[in-house]
Amino acid sequence: MEFPRLAVRQAVSRALAEDHADDDITTRWSVPAQRHEEAEIIAKQSGVACGLPVVSEVFRQIDTDIDVKELIQEGSPVRQGQAMLHLSGRTRSLLTGERTALNFLQRLCGIATLTRRHVDLVADLGVQVLDTRKTAPGLRALDKYAVAAGGGSSHRLDLSAMVLLKENHVAAAGGITAAITAVHPAMAAEGRDTLVDVDVDVDVEVESVPQAVEALHARASWIMLDDMTAPEIKQVVQATEEITPGRTVILGASGGITLELLRPIAKTGVDKISVGALTHSAPALDLSMLLTRTTGA
Repeated sequence: MEFPRLAVRQAVSRALAEDHADDDITTRWSVPAQRHEEAEIIAKQSGVACGLPVVSEVFRQIDTDIDVKELIQEGSPVRQGQAMLHLSGRTRSLLTGERTALNFLQRLCGIATLTRRHVDLVADLGVQVLDTRKTAPGLRALDKYAVAAGGGSSHRLDLSAMVLLKENHVAAAGGITAAITAVHPAMAAEGRDTLVDVDVDVDVEVESVPQAVEALHARASWIMLDDMTAPEIKQVVQATEEITPGRTVILGASGGITLELLRPIAKTGVDKISVGALTHSAPALDLSMLLTRTTGA
């Protein structure tokens, strides 16, 4: 996934405004204006590096004379105690941007680190680990970028990316078959049927084996097996092979999937596993910015 530069610029601008970075009275009243310093951002625990370019954007918006050097590559492992970035410039600018830079970097590294743990756990089983739309409001592009840096994949970026008929859609439409049946002519009417626009998939969320079988007969191209046990999922995998031989149907699992449940579910034969926790519950990686050397008074 490409680094979301526009989204980063916008998010950083909002974050600096929220922090009133233009009126940092503590720094302005305590640190001489002419003072220059060098600093490093250090990992206080091991994980996966992600979001390093965001740090450059933070300080670019504060002070274009701040020099930021990345000491590690995006998506690479970082060890406890390892320096990730080197910064130099006006001390006031470094201190004003410190917390905003760390807030972004800690969150993105945390998401990438948790994602990598999930991906590594099922790497030998050929299943894809997906994120969800359970992202921080306004940080969707950054959160999903971090998932990609950790080796995961995106289910859908937003509501326009694909059809995902969830429980309430199915209820409002009158059932699984009714919901799927309604989608196809509406999609065709807008010129986005699968014969024209192959990027528009129809994914339906089901909660039982009978519902999954109904979705198969209704021509769903994706079926998301929500809150189902590994034995139930295995039944759906077998039913898919019987009902749709030779036709590709993507089977995904979702709903409260923890690290402990991940591998047993992956062994059922599903293609993808969605894990909301990658973005809504990833612990921030503990990082710190430390001034290391005065370069001017």
